[in-house]
Amino acid sequence: MDTVLFDLDGTLLPLSNESFVRAYFKAFLERFAYLNFEPQALIKAVWSGTEAMMRNDGRKLNREVFWEAFSCALGKDMRPYEGEFENFYKNEFNSVRSVASPAPLANECVKELRRRGYTVVLATNPIFPAVATEARVEWAGLDKDDFALITTYENSRFCKPNPSYFTDILERIGKRPRDCIMIGNDTEEDGAALKLGIPVFLLGDCIIETEEHRAESFERLSFKDLKNYIDSLPILN
Repeated sequence: MDTVLFDLDGTLLPLSNESFVRAYFKAFLERFAYLNFEPQALIKAVWSGTEAMMRNDGRKLNREVFWEAFSCALGKDMRPYEGEFENFYKNEFNSVRSVASPAPLANECVKELRRRGYTVVLATNPIFPAVATEARVEWAGLDKDDFALITTYENSRFCKPNPSYFTDILERIGKRPRDCIMIGNDTEEDGAALKLGIPVFLLGDCIIETEEHRAESFERLSFKDLKNYIDSLPILN
């Protein structure tokens, strides 16, 4: 094993998914009230774009899929507003960081893996643009340059829990399943790596599970456990 794939939200960046969604849409609706859409119509359109990305079969980038579905849901070509969305993620979106609880050991764990010669990938579900993902990386106290790859909607054609998401990552970084482990918090989305033969571990307390994918089926780690595990790994050339 020489590669560690990390999820971000709820894993390296502990947070409640419900609190995040609530705070996100509050900031989003305040920023884009000037568009004069009904608030529920805007929310529904964002979910339509997100669901379209989750179903992406690889023929288009997630970015393209989102803007097509978002525009269709609102009955208007919204692509001219993409720059406004990026400005939102650079500014107002940062108010959402109040719902996150950064883990002091997260950066230390990533840095130690790098120091020991391991490849580290931020395998966060690529439903956000890079600017929004990099903001959340900063909230977590992490350095984006420590990751060999960060999946975003600009560079990805699949989403978790589609196993093709993980296949795509492996192809891009030149690794095999046996070279990797996946560390996440969602038994269905992160657990999908098991279908490729990648061992999966659940980190922290923000565990998301389903009836079909129970948490007890996975080994669970605290950040202290993870740090101890990393400290026990051999140093690679």
